[in-house]
Amino acid sequence: MSANRAQTNAERKRKLVNRKRRIQYRLRDRHWTDQPRPMFTASNIHYELAERTRGLGSGGVAGLHLLARQVGLIDALDRRLHLLKVHLPYHESDHVLNIAYNILAGGTCLEDLELLRNDEVYLDALGAQRIPDPTTAGDFCRRFEARDVEILMNAINDVRVNVWRQQPPEFFEQAIIEADGTLAPTTGQCKQGMDINYKGQWGYHPLLVSLANTSEPLYLVNRSGNRPSHEGAAARFDQAITLCKRAGFKSVLLRGDTDFTQTAELDRWDAAGVRFIFGIDAMSNLVAKAENLPKTAWKRLKRPARYEVKTAPRQRPANVKEQIVRSREFKNIRLQSEQVAEFVYRPTLCERTYRVVVIRKNLSVEKGEQVLFDDLRYFFYITNDRRTPACEVVFSANDRCNQENLIEQLKNGARAMQMPVDNLVSNWAYMVMASLAWTLKAWFALLLPERGRWKEKYRVEKRQVLTMEFKRFVNAFVRVPCQVARTGRRLVYRLLAWNPWQAVFLRGVDRLRRLTLTPPATHRPLRC
Repeated sequence: MSANRAQTNAERKRKLVNRKRRIQYRLRDRHWTDQPRPMFTASNIHYELAERTRGLGSGGVAGLHLLARQVGLIDALDRRLHLLKVHLPYHESDHVLNIAYNILAGGTCLEDLELLRNDEVYLDALGAQRIPDPTTAGDFCRRFEARDVEILMNAINDVRVNVWRQQPPEFFEQAIIEADGTLAPTTGQCKQGMDINYKGQWGYHPLLVSLANTSEPLYLVNRSGNRPSHEGAAARFDQAITLCKRAGFKSVLLRGDTDFTQTAELDRWDAAGVRFIFGIDAMSNLVAKAENLPKTAWKRLKRPARYEVKTAPRQRPANVKEQIVRSREFKNIRLQSEQVAEFVYRPTLCERTYRVVVIRKNLSVEKGEQVLFDDLRYFFYITNDRRTPACEVVFSANDRCNQENLIEQLKNGARAMQMPVDNLVSNWAYMVMASLAWTLKAWFALLLPERGRWKEKYRVEKRQVLTMEFKRFVNAFVRVPCQVARTGRRLVYRLLAWNPWQAVFLRGVDRLRRLTLTPPATHRPLRC
């Protein structure tokens, strides 16, 4: 490390420590006396226009642009995606990143691009003369055909493989791939491909295939609103399996709810060494098998605590909802206990037998203070994992519910499923480009260094950033007020305020500036 670099790091550390010390001193515990005035005392406020000093509220966007450049995403998009005959003046990567950066900078719709394109500091921060306006961005979405969206997803996934390869060896023990459908309603009436779903809502029905290890969306597919949840899932599972094996994962586990059982594919996946845990409908023949199991086959299911209490346990507050349900004598179903058992079963479309793990839930149906009757309900999971204890199979299947959180973040965090354009494919393209904002968040977390003296602390921080909600990540890492200055050949961002994640952000940027990745290898996309 050069003397100048060491001096720069020492100066940065000193400033971070001082800023943290000042805010901690300001927020220290104090024994207050009754204050004669409100805390907010600012008055005689004036606004002036600065002459030379320029600031940017979303200064962290530049760090994520550095990420996109260093991992080869910009080059991959321009090399693989060909939608423009001439570049007057934008390239394909400009359009794709324009939509992703708009969301990272706090935008919630295409119209918010108009504010950014009139922000001179934002343009200078990205080294851009101008950026596409909302109309141009919408026109770019409409240029896509289904084949082009596949190319876009494959280009992103090729870069994703290179990011994964920067992870430690234990990262590649097992890839957990999940699939689920979600409803994306729209109030529009002229959007081609929209239809009415089983809830009576008009809109689309996207399919998401994701990697549970990192909550990254691997494949997003837009579908008409009336299509079944599992449609096309088997082909996307196959693509995700190929992607993860190419990255170097030692094993693959597929998970999905009852709509994704895919019994016609189970023999093929089992023969290929792919493990799976799928929910399976409580059909009459399965219920009969469960009811005929001997009593000794059932074991009590003990679920682990959701979290460990690190301090003294607190008294639980009164359950207001439960009190209202009882006082008004609403019908109430209460869980009394759970038992787990297993048996062997061969689905109709399979030639092999598989293990079925069944949960028996003992419920009591109440009305007010009176118990009406007891009820038994069965939930089934089919798997080719014959070694893991039944309770662990159940817990693994239940962990799939975390994908619902990812869907929620893509919907209402990254706003990727707003469907702002006029047809199914263009909205599909927008959905993939907008979800890139979430992907960049995941990549930034994955590339945080976790070596050296403080590696345990860094590993914890890396996991915290990876699991952050989108809004919290944006507030901590993107909405960072900066003064933007050009000195010589450098574009300098001077951080104007401190937050607890600033040291992590700077450590990540330092890693990105030193990062060198081989260009992502291209591959022929699978036909769907």
